[in-house]
Amino acid sequence: MAEAALMPLRPWVSRLTGPGAKQQQPLSRARLFLLALLLMTLSAGAFAADDAQPGQAGQNAAAVYVSDSAFADVMDGLRLAIEERGFIINKVMHMNEMLERTGADLGMDEALFGEAQSVEFCSSALSRRMMAEDPSRIVNCPFIIAVYTLPDEPGKTLVAHRRFSAGEVASSAVMQEVASTLESIAEQAVSW
Repeated sequence: MAEAALMPLRPWVSRLTGPGAKQQQPLSRARLFLLALLLMTLSAGAFAADDAQPGQAGQNAAAVYVSDSAFADVMDGLRLAIEERGFIINKVMHMNEMLERTGADLGMDEALFGEAQSVEFCSSALSRRMMAEDPSRIVNCPFIIAVYTLPDEPGKTLVAHRRFSAGEVASSAVMQEVASTLESIAEQAVSW
């Protein structure tokens, strides 16, 4: 896997080390540092990928819940779970429609989902506390929970939301609240 990650760099590296390289100006320290940093980053990612088991790519990136209820029922449950907590739904994004439309334009006609919608919502108080503690958490706002079905499993509806790192949740009371809020909303949605 490390070999595959370095393949795109070969033509560039050969220009630095191959025939005619002596005529080029030597690399500055800054460029050497950046090249070394790039190579370390690529090889670290490649070796980490070697350690992953098949089918585990992005396993911790999302929390996924499963329901045997119909898609529309789970969507109703999700809307209710969000609104009864006093949160405002900003937008419902029709992901499947967008993917089908753009897929046809790109020549990628394979159906990724049976149905798929993402619900974008906000809690101004919770979001503000989260970002006051760490401004980079702006990337977590607005909150999004997706509901979808897969073409080959029409009797199953899935609900997914972003999962935060265990360290971030353990070290922050507000992130514990954010994580448990998303979890309880998703669990309520799949219970319909």
